[in-house]
Amino acid sequence: MHELFTVENLIAFFTLTSLEIVLGIDNIVFLAILTGRLPKELQARARQIGLMLAMGMRILLLLSIKWLVGLTEPLFALAGHGFSGRDLILGLGGLFLIAKSTYEIHHKMEGEHGPDGKKGGAATFASVLVQIALLDLVFSLDSVITAVGMARHIGVMIAAVVAAVGVMMIFAGPVTRFIEKHPTLKMLALSFLLLIGVMLTAESFGQHVEHGYIYFAMGFALLVEILNIRAETRKKPAH
Repeated sequence: MHELFTVENLIAFFTLTSLEIVLGIDNIVFLAILTGRLPKELQARARQIGLMLAMGMRILLLLSIKWLVGLTEPLFALAGHGFSGRDLILGLGGLFLIAKSTYEIHHKMEGEHGPDGKKGGAATFASVLVQIALLDLVFSLDSVITAVGMARHIGVMIAAVVAAVGVMMIFAGPVTRFIEKHPTLKMLALSFLLLIGVMLTAESFGQHVEHGYIYFAMGFALLVEILNIRAETRKKPAH
């Protein structure tokens, strides 16, 4: 027990928690987009269940480290690249994220009734949870592999995951409301998810993409959009 509370483990805990929160931003954005299609009274519940699923999946993966390590072993080769289980999961998740983001952008552009005047079907609670679970698996896989490389003690990794998800639960609601309040910000969020989908697909084919550049570009675009929102708000006459 005393071995757990060491300076090295505490540093690893705080570092890993911070990293998990940063990596979980795209998870929160995806939750905001998906739960936004549900009735208002179900959105908070869906976000909580989605984040609990994310936490449970991360903990299960951490407890299955041997299986997780095996996912990095090549299963077959194609065009000179050896595809592992991790590559297949990231690739399928990336393609799903591209398809889902494209669909949501199309839905946003065409409006609720679409080009033919017919009202689009509302998302069901079950279908939203299934989509959240699928993407949680992809996001969790990348997150857990990072955690395994940063900390040695399984207890530290699990504690960091629980702490990070706790922070995400606190901010998921305000982030969702902020995105729903500003339509241009929602479109930007969908573009972020599309970009992440492309990045995951590229990585599944062995093309390493530096995540720092991606997150910097996303952060800069978000800052510009927030400044635009601020400028538009100041232009509105006071009532």
